[in-house]
Amino acid sequence: MSRRALLLGGTAVLALSAAGLLFPGGASSSAVEGPFEIEKTEAEWRAILDETEYAVLREEATERPFTSPLNDEHRPGIFSCKGCDLPLFDASTKFDSGTGWPSFYQPLENAVGESVDNALGMTRTEVHCRRCGGHLGHVFPDGPPPTGLRYCMNGVSLKFAPAA
Repeated sequence: MSRRALLLGGTAVLALSAAGLLFPGGASSSAVEGPFEIEKTEAEWRAILDETEYAVLREEATERPFTSPLNDEHRPGIFSCKGCDLPLFDASTKFDSGTGWPSFYQPLENAVGESVDNALGMTRTEVHCRRCGGHLGHVFPDGPPPTGLRYCMNGVSLKFAPAA
């Protein structure tokens, strides 16, 4: 692990732990409000998502860095929403940000929505699935070309389908 990755990951863990956002230990106050194409009751979401997936997708929690197997996924394919199967990112836009979360420089067209997140005493841009509203992560302006963006996603919010 590089010194940068250790520093960034450690700083993120400390900040999120202090805010009670890492799972276990709670989530931020509320999820993005719809309406969305796919809407389910809390019971319906809990029936299809495990405890961690529910906490992240529906309550805006954050998984621990370096815990998702998707962080090391490098095959061609598509990353989709774990809640509704909407294709979100092409694997060709994935890069190793060193932060411990799967990172992409660009979502697929009409795949994600964004909202303002003022948690942790700072303003960030939250990213959610445009079809079901599931919390995916955040986007930051420190990514690689061609967009200069880093879509830092929770691996538990995603599922991967390798190219045929």
